[in-house]
Amino acid sequence: MIAGYLAALLIGLTLGLIGGGGSILTVPVLVYLLAVDPVTATAYSLFIVGATSLVAVYPKYQQQEVDLLAALQFGIPSLLMVFLTRTFILPAIPAVLFTVAGQPMTKGRFLLLIFALLMVAAAITMIPDKKVSKEPTNGNASTPFLFLLGMGEGLVSGLVGAGGGFLIIPVLVLFARLPMKRAVGTSLLIIAIKSLVGFAGDLSHHEAINWPLLLTVTGLSIVGILIGNYFSRRVPAAKLKKGFGWFVLLMGIYIFWREGRFMIVGDNKK
Repeated sequence: MIAGYLAALLIGLTLGLIGGGGSILTVPVLVYLLAVDPVTATAYSLFIVGATSLVAVYPKYQQQEVDLLAALQFGIPSLLMVFLTRTFILPAIPAVLFTVAGQPMTKGRFLLLIFALLMVAAAITMIPDKKVSKEPTNGNASTPFLFLLGMGEGLVSGLVGAGGGFLIIPVLVLFARLPMKRAVGTSLLIIAIKSLVGFAGDLSHHEAINWPLLLTVTGLSIVGILIGNYFSRRVPAAKLKKGFGWFVLLMGIYIFWREGRFMIVGDNKK
């Protein structure tokens, strides 16, 4: 339990530094350290990351590190898809999808495996060094393109209960052509709104919410994000981008190994 609370600080610290990655930590922390069911953990993750990001976005806005236009173009379709996914699609997925070598592929394990694969894919786009002659100060991706990317990211975030920073930031940097620190601030705004809306869509499906646990983890995460915001102003954007990529890659590999090993050893805990 203590390890879980300490990790909650790291959730906020990660969000404050790189504008994402908090959800990457939140789901594993809830599942592995605080013994929360994987499907329920995806709902708790939305509230924790959403509330924490909401606190973090204000200082980013004051520092002019939030692109409101990109947030609207990408965030509105993402928000809509998160709400629809959590309200209609996720509840319709059966508890056991299929079996592999006699072992059940449960909904919880399946969602975590999807989560891990997406993390690895996103990390690969962020790790390589790409020299740019002049870092752009404004986005230049077309609105329809960002709209479609937002819908796809919202679907994924709704399924796995992630704020989606590990997907939003690569899109904003690589396609909307935002500088890394501006992409971080914009990502926090998008994450805050859609995560809290997604959690609202979950309330009818989770009657027994452990509010003391949820609010404690959220409070610790907020403390962490205030610390992360302070240090983010002292870390170069290029290092943030590459460090973010490696962090996501390592976490993705760990979760994939942790959840995929049941195919070999017959782990049937979920």
